Amino acid sequence: MAIRILKPNTAGRRNMSVTDFSGLTKKKSERSLTKVLKRSAGRDYTGQISVRHKGGGAKRRYREISHLNEKIGVKAVVSSLEYDPYRSAFICLITFEDGTKRYILAWDGAAEGNEIIANEKAEVIFGNRMMLKNIPTGNQIHDIEIHMNQGGKLVKSAGNSAVILAKDAGWCQIKMPSGEIRKINEKCFASIGQVSNTTHSAQTIGKAGRKRHMGVRPSVRGKAMNPNSHPHGGGEGQNSIGLKYPKTPWGKHAIGVRTRKKNKYSAQFIVKRRKK
Repeated sequence: MAIRILKPNTAGRRNMSVTDFSGLTKKKSERSLTKVLKRSAGRDYTGQISVRHKGGGAKRRYREISHLNEKIGVKAVVSSLEYDPYRSAFICLITFEDGTKRYILAWDGAAEGNEIIANEKAEVIFGNRMMLKNIPTGNQIHDIEIHMNQGGKLVKSAGNSAVILAKDAGWCQIKMPSGEIRKINEKCFASIGQVSNTTHSAQTIGKAGRKRHMGVRPSVRGKAMNPNSHPHGGGEGQNSIGLKYPKTPWGKHAIGVRTRKKNKYSAQFIVKRRKK
């Protein structure tokens, strides 16, 4: 997909760009595979805001995404390529040989009529899904399982892909988009190729209203607040924050601090951490 730059008819559209959706083949979703998700607008079970700057947004239905290995050894055909308002990547509507329809993540280069299959060992072509142990090293993969038969959990956002670096003693070393190298069981499934909509990160939002349509509310700089509202607040005019390091409104480190738990059980599977 390409980026479409809009005509500068107004101040908001002067630098705005959007993804060119001309390659998509269907505008309306498959109704039986969608549902309504209740929104919380950043509130927790007590009704208090626990995640700031959330609320509003355009109405949308959630597309239930499945995985090709739901039906092992059954061929499927791509019926349509569609937009998904809940994710940055595009999605495919696929039809299995038995007539069942499902949504899956679209890979870069997916097109209507493509034939794909999930099997323990399959042909190494874009869209096919197979066990990591049977995918040759150096290939791009996405939608990777962490635990067997759990469904894809890793590398699912637009334009991302991981690479198999090595295989040893039942484990595969995989380089993630972040640069982290992690071990994953060789019996886990992954899809061949790169996630669709590779130009997603090149878009320019252009105006505040577009963020509101996404469900993002405005944020205020800490240094523009009063001292009793934020550690960065106070001072005359345009001052620096006056601290050794930036802080959150609650006094914690805001930048450059690792947030992952030190003793997390899955740390044993990380061969090389991502760069700080």
